[in-house]
Amino acid sequence: MSDTRGGLRGWAAGRKGGLSRLRFTSLRLRLVVVFGLVALTAAVSASGIAYWLNREAVLTRAQDAVLRDFRQEMQNRAGALPAHPTQDELQRTAGQMAASSQSFSVLLVGQDAHGKTVYGNSGGINGFSLEDVPTSLRTAVNRQQEVSDTNKQPYHLYWQRVVDHGTPYLVAGTRVIGGGPTGYMAKSLEPEAKDLDSLAWSLGIATGLALIGAALLAQAAATTVLKPVHRLGVAARRLGEGKLDTRLRVSGTDELADLSRTFNNAAEALEKRVADMAARDDASRRFVADMSHELRTPLTAITAVTEVLEEELDSDAGSMDPMIEPAVRLVVSETRRLNNLVENLMEVTRFDAGTARLVLDDVDVADQITACIDARAWLDAVELDAERGIHARLDPRRLDVILANLIGNALKHGGSPVRVSVREAADSVVIQVRDHGPGIPEDVLPHVFDRFYKASASRPRSEGSGLGLSIAMENAHIHGGEITAANSPEGGAVFTLRLPRDASELTEDPGENGENGKAGEKEEKKDGNATQGKEGR
Repeated sequence: MSDTRGGLRGWAAGRKGGLSRLRFTSLRLRLVVVFGLVALTAAVSASGIAYWLNREAVLTRAQDAVLRDFRQEMQNRAGALPAHPTQDELQRTAGQMAASSQSFSVLLVGQDAHGKTVYGNSGGINGFSLEDVPTSLRTAVNRQQEVSDTNKQPYHLYWQRVVDHGTPYLVAGTRVIGGGPTGYMAKSLEPEAKDLDSLAWSLGIATGLALIGAALLAQAAATTVLKPVHRLGVAARRLGEGKLDTRLRVSGTDELADLSRTFNNAAEALEKRVADMAARDDASRRFVADMSHELRTPLTAITAVTEVLEEELDSDAGSMDPMIEPAVRLVVSETRRLNNLVENLMEVTRFDAGTARLVLDDVDVADQITACIDARAWLDAVELDAERGIHARLDPRRLDVILANLIGNALKHGGSPVRVSVREAADSVVIQVRDHGPGIPEDVLPHVFDRFYKASASRPRSEGSGLGLSIAMENAHIHGGEITAANSPEGGAVFTLRLPRDASELTEDPGENGENGKAGEKEEKKDGNATQGKEGR
């Protein structure tokens, strides 16, 4: 059974490869077809003209020889007969005339002394007869014409080609001038027809050979022309795959060589441009990462001071001067906002640098959502529609970040109650977060996951950093999932999170969760309070 399946797979792969080669050689096939059609047209035209010219030449030469001999025999032998010959005389003369070098059949028709029509046939009783002569030819032979300066004789020699039972014949007739019998001749043209058939076969074979030769020449020409094009296509595919060091070997000075040089110049310019952009991108990421790390030290001290100030504000002693209390509250809120922004920037930097790693664990999705809501005191504002027992292998911390951003964004911009529902799909878990607000404007929907995007340009300062939904999307992507945003027909916005049941299937390197995984886990735990930010719409 396995051999049969292997054979079927091999047959399918071979068929696919043949179709691929056919698609690749479509230009080659067109060149061969065009060359073949041109060669076929030229060969058929030349063969047709040659056949027609040879046919006329062969038939005219044979016809002229026969008619000349027949005219000579009519003058010499039939002209020597009396005006009213007997049948025996006609029979004997017809036999003598048929014995000429052209070997044609002869029929002589005359009137004897009693006015009776008598016949002389060179072939005997079953030979050439008057019924074998076309009526139009007999009429023309017996028609007496007026003698004039341009027409010296009242009767002329007429001929006609006929086909009898597939065999071509030359039939001719004339009358003896000055009185005497009327003579008819029939000559078979079968030898000439066979010669013409042989010529037609020869020309057909020559046409076929010319067609084959043209196809071979077209194949050779197509190979010569398309081989550089094929190399160019392969190089372009490699360039599209990111192998920017791809270059073509240039030889010659023709147009294809110029095309190869142009490709090499373009590839070199592209490689340089991409290298410059990558260097600038790396420098930008390093700057953001270094800036974020440098800001964390003073922020830690500032945060500690603001916490003391906040406790002082919340105390009942009332020692805070009422004049500076608004300023202190502004410092506390802005410090908290700045701290969240730095944490978000560090998270974005890890995604851009490709150092973000998953720390997977078996998670009960309902319990995880409940913990996220409870940790942020959202129990009264969020309705949860999720059954326990829906398990998935995910990164709990990153799932918490996604949920915190989606639910927090819905509470801030959509209004409560926010409904969170969970359902199972074939190989994934689907979480929907729906609010009861005004929804998302249609022109904003395509940009809700863009970094630093805020729907209201007139409110550049807001509690959100503009990174929350972007980080949520990145966390979904690293799991192999996706987040979509839409407006519900009943009103409000709906964010749909789709995550695979087992994110470990996406891991390319089994050791990725080894040492690197442990290091990533330590770093993630260190930044565990990141991203509760709310995205502006």
